[in-house]
Amino acid sequence: MKKYLFSGIALGFAAALSATTALADITIGMAGPITGQYAAFGEQMKRGSEMVVADINAAGGVNGEQLVLEVGDDACDPKQAVAVANQMVSKGIKLMAGHFCSGSSIPASQVYAEEGILQISPASTNPVFTEGGLWNTHRVCGRDDAQGIVAGNFLAKHYAGKKIAIIDDKSPYGKGLADETRKALNAAGQKETLNESYTAGEKDYTALVSKMKDAGIDAVYVGGYHTEGGLILRQMREQGMASQMISGDAFNTEEFWTIAGPAGEGMIFTFAPEPRNNPAAKEVVEKFKAGGYDPEGYTLYSYAAIQAWAQAATATGGTDGKKIAEWLRAGNPVKTVLGELSLNEKGDIKDAKYVWYKFHDGKYTEDTSLQ
Repeated sequence: MKKYLFSGIALGFAAALSATTALADITIGMAGPITGQYAAFGEQMKRGSEMVVADINAAGGVNGEQLVLEVGDDACDPKQAVAVANQMVSKGIKLMAGHFCSGSSIPASQVYAEEGILQISPASTNPVFTEGGLWNTHRVCGRDDAQGIVAGNFLAKHYAGKKIAIIDDKSPYGKGLADETRKALNAAGQKETLNESYTAGEKDYTALVSKMKDAGIDAVYVGGYHTEGGLILRQMREQGMASQMISGDAFNTEEFWTIAGPAGEGMIFTFAPEPRNNPAAKEVVEKFKAGGYDPEGYTLYSYAAIQAWAQAATATGGTDGKKIAEWLRAGNPVKTVLGELSLNEKGDIKDAKYVWYKFHDGKYTEDTSLQ
């Protein structure tokens, strides 16, 4: 009799311990290009996500529970992104803070939606991501239809009567941004001289450069990433082209200069107002720098994506994806390192802004003379 009583107590204790353990952690995911040619952005996302998880846990966690971060590598490949999404589902994540490339976020979002998982991308800018009618898609960055208007109007104003080439890498992000820029340029009454696509991952773009040189191009707008853009610009200079290169937010890494070298001098691109200069980010930026890391590009956006979810989870008293989505899409403000943000009914941030940046001597900074 005593033996069975002891066994019952032991089993009860084990069950209680198991329940306590089950409530001790909330698993969330982050996915991006940890490897591959866009790994510089994966590093930004990973750094931002790790820092915010550590900070939230140090402050008591979310609803008294600690966060555990799972990192997935999609290499910005759509098929790999879907595989990563399924892996994250098996790990029981409550949030996907990702992906980076629009071409990854869009197909992966369907997997997360079917499994009740909220998704907040720090960097996917293609409008399709939040225009697909899914309940779970959100972002803390702007969209390419806003970014393209800024770029197209700039080209129409500063290169009126000049020869403009619009090139893209055929990806959902690159082509989408090029299309929006072209649309705005044409709406402003100007027609581009050349439209061309190139293949990402190649090393030799001399044929494309020669075609632009023969056409007498004055400005080249790149819908794509800094890796190919840096090579194209370097090869332009090698062929004696002095044309201005212009692009979007995927050039916001100093790795561009590593690729382009001195040819990168004066290259300009659009991105949101410098997040490192936001007063709300001061403490976090100082912490990153004290650890020897400069949180450029999308580092703070990844931090903000998880911040936004954590505040919504606290406000709704749990981790139910649909409840959190409803709360965020109702426009409730969240305080983040990007400042106070609120989302609309589609999951996009309200009042997204873009400004101009210029590369000089290996670094990029906002250039108010271009605004």
